[in-house]
Amino acid sequence: MNTPLSRHALLASLVATAALQANADTVTDWNLRANSLVAGSPLGTPPAIRVMAIVQTAVHQALDGLPPRLATAKPAIDAAVAVANQATLTQLLPDQRTKIDAAVQAALAGIADGPAKAVGMATGERAAAVVLAARAGDGAGGAESYRPHATAGVYVPTALPAVPQWAQRKPWLMAGAAQFRPGPPPSLGSEQWARDYNEVKSLGERSGGRRSAEQTEAARFWTYSMPAIYHGVVRSAAEQPGRDPARNARLFAAVAQAMDDAIIGVIDAKYHHHFWRPVTAIRNGDLDGHAATERAAGWAPLVDTPMHPEYPSAHSSLASAVGAVIDAEFGSRALPVLGTSSPSAKGAVRQWKSTEDFVREVSEARIHGGLHYRFSTDAGEALGRQVGQLAVEQLLREAP
Repeated sequence: MNTPLSRHALLASLVATAALQANADTVTDWNLRANSLVAGSPLGTPPAIRVMAIVQTAVHQALDGLPPRLATAKPAIDAAVAVANQATLTQLLPDQRTKIDAAVQAALAGIADGPAKAVGMATGERAAAVVLAARAGDGAGGAESYRPHATAGVYVPTALPAVPQWAQRKPWLMAGAAQFRPGPPPSLGSEQWARDYNEVKSLGERSGGRRSAEQTEAARFWTYSMPAIYHGVVRSAAEQPGRDPARNARLFAAVAQAMDDAIIGVIDAKYHHHFWRPVTAIRNGDLDGHAATERAAGWAPLVDTPMHPEYPSAHSSLASAVGAVIDAEFGSRALPVLGTSSPSAKGAVRQWKSTEDFVREVSEARIHGGLHYRFSTDAGEALGRQVGQLAVEQLLREAP
């Protein structure tokens, strides 16, 4: 679920993202920096999402834990955020420690020494320790024991799928990984199966697909799956005038926890239903028993297929969870134009006027990339919305 990219593409994306920042505060600045460090690590997407959930939760708890007299003091806020990032990231990304320490030292050097700074540093350290301890036994390090489907003596592809153990993790918000598990995908004899099969077969093919240039562009943009692409959307909302660091810290914590729980729920459903990807189904269209699903022997998707089962769509779930939290955060107030950049599109920026447009684009992109059926993106969106609502209830509504 993580696409290897050149340093040039990653740098271009980070420059483009930074250009979107008009009213950044220390929370959004550090969110951009943390995502850059995560993107430069060897982590795949699910572990990277977990890291950002821990980091953003520690930042939120650090600002929430400042003494009332210092709750709005910039030296205390800036020090707490910097140290909360340092303490979590150095534990979770040991290979990036030199860069992390350098960034924190530079940040702290710009804060005037004094009691506010000292209290902020201590509060950030304490919050990080609490969150790290709470997540130490969440199951992320559990043994992977996936059993490939095989007949004795018959060759099957030997690459193992991604994070099958992830459904064993302890969620942040959900009661358990299967709380919002969707029902099964459509029967292979159904009209819906044939309709969605033929849609992705037509639109998602690598060469000769009936996509528009815009659809191809969006599909390549959303090839990237690391948390940075979603956190960029959140920053475009968080950087509006009049917002304060504590509110933004709470928003990022809600989004990051929702994303982590959404990926836990998605992985649970994927390995529970174990549904075949379009590239498998379409190359075996004569075996599903449906007269309307013709086989295409050499069919290949526009985007390389991730190494895990198909149903439901993880991207759709993540986008929907993010959208649900942003909608709740802004309520009846006018939503700012949302935007983010993508390393898989050479740093290109895309923007949306609503969360509905944003979520729809993500889901359509996965169909046009040849990776998912429409019923899978619908199921992913439904799961993400439910998880996002939990984040709203348990985090955003804490706010005064």
